[in-house]
Amino acid sequence: QVQLVESGGGLVQAGGSLRLSCAASGRTFSTYAMAWFRQAPGKERVFAASIKWAGGSTSYADPVTGRFTISRDNAKNTVYLQMNSLRPEDTAIYYCAAVNKYRLLLSQVQTYDYWGQGTQVTVSS
Repeated sequence: QVQLVESGGGLVQAGGSLRLSCAASGRTFSTYAMAWFRQAPGKERVFAASIKWAGGSTSYADPVTGRFTISRDNAKNTVYLQMNSLRPEDTAIYYCAAVNKYRLLLSQVQTYDYWGQGTQVTVSS
């Protein structure tokens, strides 16, 4: 089992920045990849960014490319999401996710076995 705890959400004005953190505990030694998803009110949970634990290769959804950066700290078993140039449409609950086995498609909700409780990000105009 893997436990994920997000932090760093909050209220920010458009154009501002936030950094989300996701601390993993438990069976973290076998982590294959971690990701951030987001869910706006009344909408489906959608992919934002992913990172492979070995090698650190990253992938981003088009709406966040160039503004968000996902990174990891292996020693701390923590993944981060640096969010810059935030827009009101970035308002959502942000969820951290992890998978311990090889998966081809890292942008799909069903790929991940473990989820955090989510952290609210609100961007005011």
